[in-house]
Amino acid sequence: MFFKTPHRSGTSWLLPFNFGTRRENRRRALAVLLTFLLFALVYPAAWADPPQWAPGRILVQARSGVDDWRLEDVLARHGARTVSILEKIKVHIVSVPPQAEEAVARALAHNPNIAFAEPDRLLPPGEIHPDDPQYPNQWHLPLMNAPGAWDYTLGDGVVAAVLDTGVDATHADLAGKLVPGWNIYNNNADTSDIYGHGTKVAGVIGAAADNGLGVASLSWNTMIMPVRISRDDGYAYYSTIASGLTWAADHGAHVANISYMVTGSSTVGSAAAYFRERGGVVFASAGNSGALESVLDSETIISVAATTSSDDRASWSSYGDFVDLAAPGAGIVTTMRGGGYASVSGTSFSSPAAAAVGALVLAINPVLSPSRVEQVIESTPVDLGTTGWDIYYGHGRVDALAAILAALETSETADTQAPSAAILAPTGGTVSGDVAVDVSASDNVGVINVALYADGSFVAEDTEPPFQFTVDTLLHGDGSLTLTATALDAAGNQGNSEPVTVTVDNTPDPVDTEAPAVVILNPSDGTTLEKLVRIQMSASDNAGVTRLGCYVDGKLLGETEGDFLSINWNTWKAADGNHTITGEAWDAAGNLAETTITVVKPADTLKTSQNSN
Repeated sequence: MFFKTPHRSGTSWLLPFNFGTRRENRRRALAVLLTFLLFALVYPAAWADPPQWAPGRILVQARSGVDDWRLEDVLARHGARTVSILEKIKVHIVSVPPQAEEAVARALAHNPNIAFAEPDRLLPPGEIHPDDPQYPNQWHLPLMNAPGAWDYTLGDGVVAAVLDTGVDATHADLAGKLVPGWNIYNNNADTSDIYGHGTKVAGVIGAAADNGLGVASLSWNTMIMPVRISRDDGYAYYSTIASGLTWAADHGAHVANISYMVTGSSTVGSAAAYFRERGGVVFASAGNSGALESVLDSETIISVAATTSSDDRASWSSYGDFVDLAAPGAGIVTTMRGGGYASVSGTSFSSPAAAAVGALVLAINPVLSPSRVEQVIESTPVDLGTTGWDIYYGHGRVDALAAILAALETSETADTQAPSAAILAPTGGTVSGDVAVDVSASDNVGVINVALYADGSFVAEDTEPPFQFTVDTLLHGDGSLTLTATALDAAGNQGNSEPVTVTVDNTPDPVDTEAPAVVILNPSDGTTLEKLVRIQMSASDNAGVTRLGCYVDGKLLGETEGDFLSINWNTWKAADGNHTITGEAWDAAGNLAETTITVVKPADTLKTSQNSN
C-alpha cells in the first residue's frame, strides 16, 4: 500500500507587519521572503506530492511453467514489453503505455500465465518528523528489557542490512560499525546518506554503545550493511527495494530492515522469500497512516507497528491483518546524519527495534532457521490490547530478554515431518488452452520447493509462495489429465498432494459460416417519402450480431453494436427521384449480410411552381 508522510498543519509562516519606515518594511519583507526560501530548502520531500508509482512501468512475474517468449506474447497484447528482469526473483520490469499502469496490471493479473502484476509503487520513508531534538532519555531500551538481554549477547557476529536512504559512516556512533554495502538506486558503492533517514534507522539497530558518546542501541555489536534503495528525496520504488534485498542476501546479511510499508507488494515479498531461503529474516514498517490497511499478511516479511512509552499504540501507526509485532516507535533517540542525535517517531523506528531483537536472537543462537527466529520473537512479546494476536499490536510488543531466553532453549532438532500439499485450482472439470494451477503447501519449518506434474511428467517448480503454475494443455492430448504436486522442505522431507483429474478438450469451435439476416422494418420498398423519415431495421444471427449499419445511397447514416437500429433521415436536401436504403449486419466471425430497398422522393410542387414563375 502507499501512504503519505503526514503534513504539518496549523502553522502560519506569515510575519505580522507594523507600519514603520519604508526601510523597515523592506527589511520585514525580505525576512518573510527568506523564511519561505529557507522553508522550501529544509522540507522539499515532506511537502512534495510525487506520483504514486513509476510512470510507464509495472512489475510482472509469470507463473512457473511460462517461458519468456510466451510472457512477451502476453505482454504485447497490452502494448507492454520487458525492459529488464530482477533475475534472482524472476520479476520482469515492464514498460506500458503512459497512464495505463493500473489498467494493464489489473488485466494481466487475470491472465492464467501471470502470477502477479503490480505498479512499481513509490513509497515514502515511514517517519514522523522529529518531535523533540533534545529528548535525553532512551526509554525504549529498559521497556524492551534490553539491559537484561545484554547480559547474554550484544549482537556479535550478525550483519543487519539497512535498506534505506544510505547511512552516514562518519557519525561517531556509527564509525567502524559498517560493512560494505551497495547503492541500488545509482548502481555504485556510494552508500552515504542522501536524505538523513537511513542514519536514524541504523542507529536504532547498531549504534556503538558504552563508548561515552551519544546513544546506545539495542544490538551494540551488530554490524550494519548500508543498502541505499531510495531516490534523493527519500522515496523508494518496489523494484529497488526488491533488488536491495536480493543483493543483501547474496552478500551475507542475516537480518534486513525496510523502514517502508512494503507488505502489500508481491515483488518485495518474493525478494523477502529469497532472503529467507538464504537464512535471513526481514522486518518492515507497518506504515504511518493511522488507519486500517487492507493488506494481506506476508509469509516472508515481519511487519512491525509502533507503540509509545506507555505501551499504547501510536495514533499514527497503521493496523490490520498484516501486523505481526509491535515495538517502541515514538520519541526514539537515535543518530542523525552529519553528527548529533535527535528524538524521532514513526514505524520507521519500531521496525529496526524489532530487527535488532532478531539480531540478538541470531547472535545467541546462530543455527536457528528464519522460521525459528520468527517463532521465538512472536511467542515472547508482552501481550497488549486484546488477548492474543490482534490487528493493532500483532502478537505483542517485543521483549528482548524474553526472546533471548527463549532462543537459548530452542534447538533445531532433526526434522522428519513431511510438508503437506494440495491443489487448490482447478478442482476438476473440462479445461483448454493455458490453465492456471494454484497449489498450497505448508510445513512445520518451511517449504523450499513445490513441483507440479501432469500425468507424471514434470511441468515446473516454484520456490516462493504463493505457488502458482501454468499448464499448456495443447502439449497434452484431449482426454483425461491428472495433476499432482509435491512439496519439499529443507530437510528433504517430501509431501504429495491428492491427484486432481481434469478433462482436456482443445477441439476448436466449429467455423461459423452462417451470415446474419437483416430486415428493414420501415420504410417499405417503393415507399414515397415524406420530408422526415424514420428508418428502422433489425438483424439476427446464430452466434449474435456484432454490428448493424444503415446506408443511404451508399453513405453511412448510422450504426449500432446491437441488433436493432432506429434513425431519422431528413430528405429535405435529397435530390428528387429514387434513393436506396441498405442495412448491413456483421457477426463475430466476420460474416456479412445486407438488404436494400428503393424509395422515392417526389418532386417538391412548391419549388417547381416557384421555378416555373
